[in-house]
Amino acid sequence: MGQKREFAWWVGLLGMALAMLLAGCGETSTPPAWVPPTAAGGVAVQAAATATRLPPMPPTWPPGVPRPTPTPDPPHPLPTLRAQAKLYTVQPGDTFGLLMRRFRVSEAALRAANPQLADPNLLTVGMVLTIPAPDPVGQAPNFKIVPDSELVYGPYAAGFDIAGFIQRQGGYLSRYREERYGRVWTGPEIVRYIALNNSVNPRLLLAILEYQSHWVTQAEPPAETLDYPLGLRDSNRKGLFRQLHWIANELNRGYYLWLVNGLDALMLADGRIALPNPQVNAGTAGVHHALATLLPWPAWQRAVGPEGVFATYQRLFGHPFDYAYEPLIPSGLTQPELQLPFEPGIWWYFTGGPHGGWDSGSAWAALDFAPSDIPPGCTISGQWVTAVADGLVVRAEDGVVVLDLDGDGWEQTGWVIFYLHISEQERTLPGLWLRAGDRIGHPSCEGGVSTGTHVHIARKYNGQWIEADGPVPFVMDGWRARAGTRAYDGFLVRGNEWREACAGCRNANNRIRREPVIPPSPPPSP
Repeated sequence: MGQKREFAWWVGLLGMALAMLLAGCGETSTPPAWVPPTAAGGVAVQAAATATRLPPMPPTWPPGVPRPTPTPDPPHPLPTLRAQAKLYTVQPGDTFGLLMRRFRVSEAALRAANPQLADPNLLTVGMVLTIPAPDPVGQAPNFKIVPDSELVYGPYAAGFDIAGFIQRQGGYLSRYREERYGRVWTGPEIVRYIALNNSVNPRLLLAILEYQSHWVTQAEPPAETLDYPLGLRDSNRKGLFRQLHWIANELNRGYYLWLVNGLDALMLADGRIALPNPQVNAGTAGVHHALATLLPWPAWQRAVGPEGVFATYQRLFGHPFDYAYEPLIPSGLTQPELQLPFEPGIWWYFTGGPHGGWDSGSAWAALDFAPSDIPPGCTISGQWVTAVADGLVVRAEDGVVVLDLDGDGWEQTGWVIFYLHISEQERTLPGLWLRAGDRIGHPSCEGGVSTGTHVHIARKYNGQWIEADGPVPFVMDGWRARAGTRAYDGFLVRGNEWREACAGCRNANNRIRREPVIPPSPPPSP
């Protein structure tokens, strides 16, 4: 098995080199004829088809011509904040901090409205609290910080050399090391991992890191930044990995909430709240929200102004709006035809309705399916996850497989399918072209966080997570995703049929399969 996979890897590598050579001669290549899998091959693959185009590059701004500052957008609809106090009965799991974030009130306001609480850490289930109306301290400015395509890991960031840029800056980040997931990671590896999996632009991550700690350019940054380089002083989030993961998830949360008109307030690190500005774009709203989790009101005002993260970004990379790729999501976008991600005739279970593409902030883009051949828990299944459409494998690592449907070789352009929890055992290889239905690998708990074996599948377009129950619905074999009122709830609906998402359930309500392929009958004998 190992020899066959090594041979397939070399075939893929040679195919990549040949395609690049042809591209340099002005030729265009197409995927070669499909090579059927052998019985012992384990994974069905095709000979490699690779990128025939360079990653897209932003237009060059004429020298000497001043760059215009983007004008405020037309007002964006915002939710209306509650104007009256309300009573609330404490539920299991409630904490003072959770109530502050949920109801957009400061600690001081919540204490003042409930003088009976001598110790806010001693909430008891059934206790009735008065929740005051939110009292914003001010509003975010309408100054735009980044275009949408510089918050997501979009087309103009596809060719950005993360490691090369960090090494050229010569800062602390270039020699940083951290142990995580059983191995030692370098600073550039951490930035790449967080940027790719959250699909957040690495340039923006580096600009915020530099603004907060100077790790990118200073060899000896301030000592107080060494444990908490982004300034999030939480003992459970020490080190660059956890700090950068936090900010990437919060950038996503602000961005995707803005897109669905769900960002009602910005909760600042000092407990106060600010109102979003309706005239900014989603990318700027994402930065506003993420920085609010790190900074108190006065420091936050500076950070989101012209001399804040925007100025730091400009010093490192140039004017952010020079990288604007618009429209990031074209009008009238439709999903290509997709099939369910498993082999025909085998039962699976629909265990997770629409939820975050990577973490909780990255839109409700993903669906979960569990195999039927193993009991609940973390065991590598013998069943196969399969390609939902024809495409090029552009990444297969750390439990993740990414299938590029336009075949240009870039995860940041066009439609891609993101698979998570794919075991390293018999997993497909980067550079291989797959046909719809070809085997990708076995579901497991590998990669991310999982308490049971399953496959997590999501869609991206130009680096943006595409919500499963949105304007471009997630449809596989005619089954359309419908979201519930909470993440992971929901349904798959096809005509009069439906399946309800249920983690750990195995019943007719969540059982699903691709219909077996029935070969055509032979013609009658003459």
